[in-house]
Amino acid sequence: MTIGVVIVAAGRGERAGSPEEGPKQYRRIGGRPVIARTLERFLSWPRSGPVVVVIHPDDAALYAAAVADVDGAADVITTFGGETRQRSVYEGLTALSGTGATHVMIHDAARPFVDHDMLDRVAAALDAGHDGVLPAMPVTDTLKRGGSDGLVHETVPRAGLYAAQTPQTFLLSSIRTAHEKAAALRREDFTDDASIAEWAGLPVALVEGSVDNVKLTVKRDIAMADEKLSQMSFPDVRTGNGYDVHQLEPGDGVTLCGVFIPHDFKLSGHSDADVAIHALTDALLATCGAGDIGDHFPPSDMQWRGAASKIFLAHAAKIVRERGGIITNADISLIAEAPKVAPHRDAMRQNLAEILGITVDRCSVKATTNEKMGFVGRGEGIAAIATATVIYRGSVA
Repeated sequence: MTIGVVIVAAGRGERAGSPEEGPKQYRRIGGRPVIARTLERFLSWPRSGPVVVVIHPDDAALYAAAVADVDGAADVITTFGGETRQRSVYEGLTALSGTGATHVMIHDAARPFVDHDMLDRVAAALDAGHDGVLPAMPVTDTLKRGGSDGLVHETVPRAGLYAAQTPQTFLLSSIRTAHEKAAALRREDFTDDASIAEWAGLPVALVEGSVDNVKLTVKRDIAMADEKLSQMSFPDVRTGNGYDVHQLEPGDGVTLCGVFIPHDFKLSGHSDADVAIHALTDALLATCGAGDIGDHFPPSDMQWRGAASKIFLAHAAKIVRERGGIITNADISLIAEAPKVAPHRDAMRQNLAEILGITVDRCSVKATTNEKMGFVGRGEGIAAIATATVIYRGSVA
């Protein structure tokens, strides 16, 4: 199963007022365009496949500027929408066909607060065998039916009533066929894709939506979203720590931060026993809860015997980036009586920078002795403490 995404962003947003400010999906909330925030939610979701954004033909420049700082935006497919939302969705489904996607999430660009927990619930319903899934919230307000006379005619029972949200998710081939049938019959009165699916006889399962997954419709919605993000959001900066130690035994040298240093001893342990890189690998993995080095490269697996530890660090950096992280700093403290680290520090920092894909000034290597105390002081081993700082996409309330 490959879950593609179609984000519908071709509307004019007339109910949002202030047309001089442009369509609502390009207005700023918390200092960034609405569509940038929406797109990031899907690009950073681990199960997201190919993404299509459907824009208005007049908005190509607006869109390019709005998503210029969004990681992964260069890989997003863009296509132009039609005169109605229904037609725009069909154009998006057409653009998604042939990408390898088997299922599709159809989402409104004006819902920038969709969260990964809700996307996981939708995906779980697909995994359970449902070909149509609708996130929705039970109606909690008392509903009244009014008449043309301006009077209340009846109270509508709210039992079994739900407010539909997006992304509405389907087997791609089925929902595209349903859209084609509706277009052939000139049916353009459907209010969402779930209603087209119902009309076409496709079963749609309900899953719990999110109270935060609101659609920005009128100007007040945008103002409230901006106020919420401006006052309550903080950058998602995370710090991970790692510690490792390896025993010294007779040999011809040690490898630290990928640099071989001639010595009367060598380090004993997993792979090339580069204690510094092992500690930094754990620190990076800690920033996104991805376990530790032993989970990814078990010591019992003989294929890693004697392997260069830079493989492990590069793997951890890849995991961090796949989860939306930007590595901003790496710091290693080595604790050893010998050998001397200072003459090799620049080469070590350069190695770390190349492996992590960051600049040398963001890599620090320090060394200290243990003042002849403990196993390090007795020259029995070398220890390393590492700290990694990573900024992840999104914000923390």
